[in-house]
Amino acid sequence: MRNTETMEPIEGMVFLILGMWMFLTSRRRNVFKMRLMAAKQITAKKNKRVWELLQRSEDDDITRFARRRTRMYHILQSRRHRPSVWTLNRASEWWGVIVPGFTNTQWLENFRMSEETFIYLCNKLRPAMERRDANFRVCVPLKKRVAIALWKLATGSEYRSVGHLFGASISTVCRCVQEFYQERFKEMAAYIENRWGLPQCIGAIDGSHIPIIAPQDYHCDYFNRKGWHSIILQGVVDGKGLFWNVFTGLPGSLHDARVLRLSTLGGGKPWKPHTS
Repeated sequence: MRNTETMEPIEGMVFLILGMWMFLTSRRRNVFKMRLMAAKQITAKKNKRVWELLQRSEDDDITRFARRRTRMYHILQSRRHRPSVWTLNRASEWWGVIVPGFTNTQWLENFRMSEETFIYLCNKLRPAMERRDANFRVCVPLKKRVAIALWKLATGSEYRSVGHLFGASISTVCRCVQEFYQERFKEMAAYIENRWGLPQCIGAIDGSHIPIIAPQDYHCDYFNRKGWHSIILQGVVDGKGLFWNVFTGLPGSLHDARVLRLSTLGGGKPWKPHTS
């Protein structure tokens, strides 16, 4: 009986302690849940605030950009003017004033052909060399382009000199000459292929020795392989047998390949005699 009476207070104390521990644990759990929910609510409010700020910033940027674009549009509308491109002023009085007054003799002396032949050549080269005006500048007329090429071929002047004479740039002179050459070479190649059956050929080239009296200076350079002094004449003919390039003046001791390289066809490099 005594043992039973002694155990009852102890069990009561144990149950009391367990009950208090469970109460405190549940209370702590509830407090943790409440704090967690409060933290989530605070985080959600912050995220919502940040999102609202971002949206407002984007709206402000869009509005600011739209206002700026509208302002720029009104400024451009108020200052509208025809676009212009910078060009260098070039004098072309010789072609525009002097050449129209040329006689037939002057045409032959300067362009190696009559005015009627020049007009015929322009009409023939119209599909290949004629250009149209652009939005910002006027093109070089067809007659002027053909005249530039003819002057270059007739006189052998530098591109810069031809450009100053006709009031054109160096690149324009170069293009005119190249276009003239290309169109002329196409016609020559087509004739040779149809007449002689040789494709991709624009002419026949050969050289000849012209006898001369031995000069006092560098006479050995003019002594050719045939045993006498001479200068070399190089000629090129088309399919009709007409000369379209003639070059002479080099000493007879030079090889044909070197003569071609030093001629106007090969670049026209100056020849230097042997000093030893």
